Amino acid sequence: MARPSHRVAENAPGDVFVDDSCIDCETCRVLAPGVFTRSDRLGQSVVGRQPSEPGEALRARMAIVSCPTSSIGSEAKIDVGDAVDALPDPIEDEVLYCGYASRSSFGAASYLVRRADGNVLVDSPRAARPLMDRIEGLGGVALMVLSHRDDVADHAAYRRRFGCSRVLHEADVDASTRDVERRVQGGDPVELAPDLLVIPVPGHTRGSVALLYRGRFLFTGDHLWGAGDGRGLDASREVCWYSWPEQTRSMRRLLEFDFEWVLPGHGPRLHAPAARMRQELKRLVRRMAA
Repeated sequence: MARPSHRVAENAPGDVFVDDSCIDCETCRVLAPGVFTRSDRLGQSVVGRQPSEPGEALRARMAIVSCPTSSIGSEAKIDVGDAVDALPDPIEDEVLYCGYASRSSFGAASYLVRRADGNVLVDSPRAARPLMDRIEGLGGVALMVLSHRDDVADHAAYRRRFGCSRVLHEADVDASTRDVERRVQGGDPVELAPDLLVIPVPGHTRGSVALLYRGRFLFTGDHLWGAGDGRGLDASREVCWYSWPEQTRSMRRLLEFDFEWVLPGHGPRLHAPAARMRQELKRLVRRMAA
């Protein structure tokens, strides 16, 4: 739990607070955007206002559970059992957000896709027993797709628990992932199943990939995310570890595919009709190329 003695002054008065150990990963702002906001002065999340109704309070407790640095607390030390039961959090059409972010992946988001042909875990959440038990109750994990080397977190623990096959581009394999079961090679898309397409998108890292599910959901790792205004798409040169020109080319390549959801490892999600998503992607490519 967070330390009340380290509660930052920018928090709204009341029970829920964020302390000064926050790493600004956005996990709480994704789960409870009405409660948590960002302090530009501090460069971290704070409580913008206290929860005002039960649903909002539950989502604040889900943020307490999911925070990778235990930076969110409650003066009253509220029970978070219902928040544990509420994760993974449904997004749409059997796609769920796992919560339980890991500090080793800087709080990156991970997702569970429930499928009749075997569930898919996209990137690794923290290996928390309550989450793993919940995932087992939802059908376990048959396949784990790792978008890039930064967000692998506790992948080995999920392999041990569920016996899942792990997928990672060979360009991002290192000592911690050398035993992954399947290495994607080259720059061509790879069909893992009729509804699962891995698309290499080098740029953020040399081996970054996106996963397209059912032609609707694009899991993007740290390659692409929503702009935060509910409309546009964004990427950042400041967090491009390999090549900005390569990332620009990779972004342009995504114009070959239709999708309605951008589900990133970091940053806001975006949900829009495929035609509008294409227009927003074109605008982003123009900005990146300039």
